[in-house]
Amino acid sequence: MGFQLAPTAAAEGFRLEAHDSVGSTNAIALERARAGDLGKLWVVSKKQESGRGRRGRAWATPEGNLAATLLLIVDRDLKTAATLGFVAGLALSDALEAVVPGRVAIAADGAGDRRGNRFELKWPNDVLAKGAKMAGILLESTMLDADRFALAIGIGVNVVAHPEDVPYPATSLKALGADCAAETLFLALSDAWSENMRLWNEGRGLELIRQRWLAHAAGLGGQVAVRVEGNVVRGVFETIDEDCRFVIRDDTGAVHKIAAGDVHFGAVASASAT
Repeated sequence: MGFQLAPTAAAEGFRLEAHDSVGSTNAIALERARAGDLGKLWVVSKKQESGRGRRGRAWATPEGNLAATLLLIVDRDLKTAATLGFVAGLALSDALEAVVPGRVAIAADGAGDRRGNRFELKWPNDVLAKGAKMAGILLESTMLDADRFALAIGIGVNVVAHPEDVPYPATSLKALGADCAAETLFLALSDAWSENMRLWNEGRGLELIRQRWLAHAAGLGGQVAVRVEGNVVRGVFETIDEDCRFVIRDDTGAVHKIAAGDVHFGAVASASAT
């Protein structure tokens, strides 16, 4: 089976551009926007040669994994549009639950989840299984004119392989015992995106998205450390606020609201955040 859009996505006007191999799906999506594309375009591939993660880190997508980018043309403020990263996390979590058989037991460890979620969301943009990173989300934007910008929402999923030489635990669907093709996962993702985008409702439904995200949040209520511009903030992960900032209460009772940073859980949080 090749890549296909879910009928719900096609009915809502989403389009699909599929590749066997790409440099970066985000880069292609932004190129299409600069060339005049009107958005609602999914760019997908099972192999990505030069994908990127947060802070310019490489994100490898070997043959059989999923690289997908949704291009949107946005005429609202960038701060609101940035919360679509949380929509993407929920959509991917929903898609994974839809395609991974219930017999595949993915008991959480590491960050520790007690709510029965097989897939957890790590602030701001990772999806975990058994405490290990299985997917990452990267938002990139470019101004088109005074009133509009293009937003590329990149989603990379370890379907058949995961990196071994990284400083954090990583896994893949195959390693977890799930036999799922990238095409099958994308079909479910395009459907789940449409549903969660409707809930977001151009930002008006952000509180509902925030509550749904918290129900899947990794490490909620536990000890965390966040590296922010060379400094480390430690404490208890209490919530994400109305602007989706990461909220920590430290040992003195002071509350820290963090807009960007690298989060570490458990023993790593207690010792260091390097």
